[in-house]
Order: sequence, then structure tokens, then C-alpha cells
Amino acid sequence: MSKLATVYGGSGFVGRYIVRRLAKEGWRVRVAVRRPNEALFVKPYGVVGQVEPVFCNVRDDASVRHVMEGADAVINCVGTFDKGGKNNFDAVQHDGAERIARIATELGVARMVHLSAIGADAEGESLYAQSKGLGEHGILQHFPEATILRPSVVFGPEDDFFNRFAAMTRLGPILPVIGGHTKFQPVYVDDVAKAAVAGVNGATGIYELGGPDVDSFKGLMQRMLDVIQRRRLVLNVPFFVGAIMGTSFDILSAVTGGLIKGPVTRDQVLSLGQDNIVSDGTKTLADLGIQPTAMAAVLPSYLWRFRPSGQYAEIKNSAKNLRAD
Repeated sequence: MSKLATVYGGSGFVGRYIVRRLAKEGWRVRVAVRRPNEALFVKPYGVVGQVEPVFCNVRDDASVRHVMEGADAVINCVGTFDKGGKNNFDAVQHDGAERIARIATELGVARMVHLSAIGADAEGESLYAQSKGLGEHGILQHFPEATILRPSVVFGPEDDFFNRFAAMTRLGPILPVIGGHTKFQPVYVDDVAKAAVAGVNGATGIYELGGPDVDSFKGLMQRMLDVIQRRRLVLNVPFFVGAIMGTSFDILSAVTGGLIKGPVTRDQVLSLGQDNIVSDGTKTLADLGIQPTAMAAVLPSYLWRFRPSGQYAEIKNSAKNLRAD
């Protein structure tokens, strides 16, 4: 019988790529999510019955245990950008991650892979970084042989980074960014999935995942603009202005009970003050035998819809080169 893996958060952006790769390698996969009916799209990733979405709430011991029983490996992809509410930073990225590790040890699960983030630090400036760091610490306390993956910003067809800013270019001639000089090392989502599968297959340790390209936030926006064939002024917003904006949007969200969320929070502004690149001397994709994918090879495949002519942009560009008889 094929091995069984439980993937917490397996219907999310990164999780679905991990599930697909596991299925291709013959694993049976339980996709543990809060809304299984909204995760039915993962079922065709394998043959009939190979991939199944199941209900789970990582804030509850019994729920986490139920979907893990009988598993040979667990992968935790659950994360959040919300610092408030029941599913906040601590509940999901600290307590939830630690709970999965503790129960995995209790049930004798052989392998655990955890998706963290570059900059994870229990003493970090942002609450996000702190919760990620505390989560890692809790995992290693209960499951010392766990594989921890720390990706930089992840890009791919469903990402909330390039897609988000490309959509903003439709609103006007100026594209504002906070922390324009902060460096990033974007990593392709399927490369992260390959690293996760390497983890369940025996690779251990902490790996920082970045692609072959390192650029500033402003530089990444210019690359994106080149791909979508639009001209916009990329305006670097000073951090003190960003902090005021983030605080204002936080207050608005609190007053409306979370119904209205701004484009940026104060915690995100704090995160943008730190470079998001692979550290020297750490394990990387290369240590897993994975050749990182360049942004130029992927971005045009899904950002084309933001071009002024959309799917017809290439045809129009080609037509310009034709000479009249």
C-alpha cells in the first residue's frame, strides 16, 4: 500500500503544489483544511480516492489528531497574515504549528515538514516574524528531526504578490510601494513544493529558499511592469508614512470588526524594513538538488492578462513587425 501524507493547509497557494507533487510520486494525500467543500479541486491531482480533502482546525487537538492518524508524513502549510481574530498569528503559526509537531510525535509519524518564512525570529521586530520563529522553536522541541523550509516571497500563477501589484497598475499612473529598497529573492512555488517532497523523503534541517534573482522591491515592480507592458511611476513611500498608513488601516479594521481591511498593516510595514533574502552559510535549494527557476521563465505565463491588450498583446506585437506588400 502507498504511503499516506497529511498536508495541513493543502488547498492554499503553496499547499496545492505540494499535494500535486506528492500525488505524482504515488502518495495518498489527506488535504486537511477548514472548508473541504471549497478544496474539491485537489481531487483530480491523483487517481480516484488518492487525494481527499478533509476537515481540520489546527487550533483543536482532536481535529489535528483525527486527520493525522495512520499518516507516514505530515506537512504544515498553514499560515496567516491576520494578527487579530481566532486565527491570528499566535494561534496558527505558533500554537498550531507546535500542536501538529507534538501530535505527530505522539502518533509516531516518521517525517514532518513545516513551511516557515525567511526572517522567522522569535525576537523579530514584527509579530509575523515572531510567530513564525516561535512556531519553529515549538516544532523542534517536539520533533527535532523536522524539516523546516523558509522561502522568500513565493511567486506563481495564484500568488498574491505580483498579481496584486499588477492589478494595482490598472488604477492609475503611479504604483506606490513601501520599502522600495528592501531586497527580495522570489522563489517559484513549484520549487518550494519540490523541497517539501524532498523533506518527506528524508532531507532534514532548516533550508532557506530563494530563486536565482535578487532585486529590490522597486526593481521587482519594474520587472513586473516590463512583463505586463505598462509604464508606471514606481513611487517609494517612506517608512514613517507607511507606518501611519498601516496604523490607520489597523484602526479601521478594528472598528469595523475586520469587515474592512486596508492594503497594508503596521506589522507588514515592519516586515518590509528587513531584507528577505537567503542568508550566507544556510542550506538552500541547491543542497536539495533543486535548480531554482528564474522569474523570467514564469511571470509572462500568468501576468499576460494584465497587459493592455491581454491575450492579444503578442499577436499585436508580432503584427507590428509585418511589412506591407
